[in-house]
Amino acid sequence: MQKYAPIGIFDSGYGGLTVMKEIVKVIPNYDFLYMGDNARSPYGPRSFETVYKYTLQAVEWLFDKGCHLIILACNTSSAKALRTIQQKDLSLFETGKRVLGVIRPVTECVDKFTRSKHVGVLGTIGTIASQSYLIEINKFFPEISVVQEACPIWVPLVETGEYDSPGADFFIKKHLDNIINNDPLIDTIILGCTHYPLLIKKIRKFLPSNILLISQGEIVSQSLVNYLERHPEIENNCSKTGRYSFYSTDSAEIFNKNASIFFDRPITAEQVRMS
Repeated sequence: MQKYAPIGIFDSGYGGLTVMKEIVKVIPNYDFLYMGDNARSPYGPRSFETVYKYTLQAVEWLFDKGCHLIILACNTSSAKALRTIQQKDLSLFETGKRVLGVIRPVTECVDKFTRSKHVGVLGTIGTIASQSYLIEINKFFPEISVVQEACPIWVPLVETGEYDSPGADFFIKKHLDNIINNDPLIDTIILGCTHYPLLIKKIRKFLPSNILLISQGEIVSQSLVNYLERHPEIENNCSKTGRYSFYSTDSAEIFNKNASIFFDRPITAEQVRMS
């Protein structure tokens, strides 16, 4: 019998579940282990050093749980910690371990969506400050103009359950107006935070109909399928019994209550403590 070796999915809180939801749609037979660092969320306003420290702790924990492949389904971790972990820390672990992010899969295909070559990015303070989307898009497509907008209230709106309330309208409209006013030629906007899919209904209410909205889940899931096809040495190490496990650094009871909103099915999590 194959040793239990789930694909690890990490986020600072609940948002990564929107990515996991799309991944399990295309490869439901794989085993998955989700870990949310809810006790220390949000990561967006935290320093690069702190995000790196917290993310590395989660990576180490997931590797210890048997994961060979980890997806950082958190834009802030992908922006502030992924490259350092890949370049500095992976060599310290058993060979055959891999850590991937959610920014590159989107940026390397954004040219397929934009006609005007003007793209907007909405994200947390940390993701926007890192310039990761801007750097990655310009690396692949230097002809594309990128405008960014930090939306510091959007994650709290989601995590407090206010994402569909009338009170959310002001903050949604404010940041959409800002980014469009900064570049009226934008025809594509990337949701650079995995929490933001829960705001899509509100976003579309205030977004001009000619602007395309890109959510990461579907793109990341297809990118993962392609990655596994190109790396059979990794794919062969992933166990496939359709088992999904969930962990949170905060109350499991609270996590179970809120997580189903992101994952669209009941969840039973266990609490884990990070030092």
